[in-house]
Amino acid sequence: MKTVKYIFSLTLIVFTLFGCSQDDVDTSFVDKIAPPSNVSASVTVSQDNTGAVTITPIGEGAVSFKVDFGDNSDPSEVIASGKSLNHIYEEGTYTVIIIANGLNGLSTTVNQPIEVSFKAPQNLMVTIENSGTISKTVNVTASADFALSYSVDFGDGSDPVMSNNNDTTTHTYQEAGTYTITVTAYSAAVETTSYTEEFEVVEILQPIEAAPSQPNRAAADVISIFSDAYENIAGTDFYPNWGQSTTYNQIDINGDYIIQYGNLNYQGIQIGATADASQMEFLHIDVWTANENMALDIYPISIATDEKFVQKDLVAGQWNSYDIPLSEFTSQGLSMDDIHQFKFDGIPGGGTIFIDNLYFYKDSSAPSAPQSAAPTPTLPAADVISIYSDVYTNIGISELNPNWSQTTTLEEVAIDGNNTWKYDQLNYTGIVTSYDNPTNLSEMTHVHFDYWTPDATSLGLKLVNTSYGDGEPLKEDIEFLSTVVIGSWVSVEIPLSSFTTDRSGITQLLFESSGATVYIDNLYFHN
Repeated sequence: MKTVKYIFSLTLIVFTLFGCSQDDVDTSFVDKIAPPSNVSASVTVSQDNTGAVTITPIGEGAVSFKVDFGDNSDPSEVIASGKSLNHIYEEGTYTVIIIANGLNGLSTTVNQPIEVSFKAPQNLMVTIENSGTISKTVNVTASADFALSYSVDFGDGSDPVMSNNNDTTTHTYQEAGTYTITVTAYSAAVETTSYTEEFEVVEILQPIEAAPSQPNRAAADVISIFSDAYENIAGTDFYPNWGQSTTYNQIDINGDYIIQYGNLNYQGIQIGATADASQMEFLHIDVWTANENMALDIYPISIATDEKFVQKDLVAGQWNSYDIPLSEFTSQGLSMDDIHQFKFDGIPGGGTIFIDNLYFYKDSSAPSAPQSAAPTPTLPAADVISIYSDVYTNIGISELNPNWSQTTTLEEVAIDGNNTWKYDQLNYTGIVTSYDNPTNLSEMTHVHFDYWTPDATSLGLKLVNTSYGDGEPLKEDIEFLSTVVIGSWVSVEIPLSSFTTDRSGITQLLFESSGATVYIDNLYFHN
């Protein structure tokens, strides 16, 4: 288990720019760099009973490392990213402390246990599984008593891969089939322990994850042919008989419907009503195929100017998302005010494709910020416990948007003289009232807040009682809105009975969203 702690330090970064004055240098980007993440170390040991261990720290966003070897010896000097350290251990179990330093002085500390044993590895346990989402890919996890690392020979001529004990190794094969996979566990002893298995690597022939979620767009900004995210043109025929050899099906992946065209030579769609896409700017389509080296010709068809196509190469085994400028069609002479059909040609023919989210769209016509303040609350103050509102007396907030590794930034803005929180890049954000004096909401029945967003696709509120441990149902619960409206203020009322959290001692509230911009006002509880 790794224990991660973020350490914030002040580092002076000096840029020497000859021929430029200080006013010409903008170093503000440095402040936006997140601390290093996914910090760990690759650890190997020589099989000669010497206890010689090689430690290679790794981490995203790290420029240097320092390592405490955990055996009461002096810590290492600072080493650059990509470098390794050699250290001699006595037999035993140690906690190595890895400090990863970022460009702007933020650092991340990780504790990683290692075991140095002069006994040969015992009780080697190996799990080999096909990936559930990536075609022709296997995941191998191995652990053994007294082992520090293990290697995997995947049996396809590739170089063996070293991994730490208990870690997972992933490998993608060129072809599906049966391979001899050999796992060898290493300790500090000369002897090793191996395991061999004949394993069938499978090719995924259809997507098992839904296509990417689509942005929340105003109705005026989209003309949808096929998508669960928008209102589609009614009466559309996705399998008209045009003499094609193509087969047709629809599949459901986690509630998302997807078109499947098999044995594709060509296939048409007859739109339920002629679409005027002349005010749109792009055509979006998501396509998945298991066929290697396949391309797709995409034809919008006009009543007046017939059909023109754009060809897209498809990467097998993953969703391919395309936003095609309509200028790529209109420059060929296609009119966009009378689109009544689509056609798809597979290159070469005979393959299978899966299609989702076929629609025209334009960049949002909605304003990017609210033009007026949120609605003014009218409930009596005696019935309210307010977190944030100009109308009521708010309880104290000890931490607002604390650094919990989120992408979210927060700014308080005035809209028509009304103070409002503006969250940008909101994935999640915290509000801490008081750990020493939790807020008792037992007499309250609802939580209220007003939101405005130009682009969010999801928005949820979590209530947390930190007197409970992780995993306990009374500690925390989150409620997401069933629909997020863009471009206007929305007043939300959520019954507190919807939350499983013990409301007698609330210490934290969290908003979660889709990395969007969200304005929040009038956050309060009431009865």
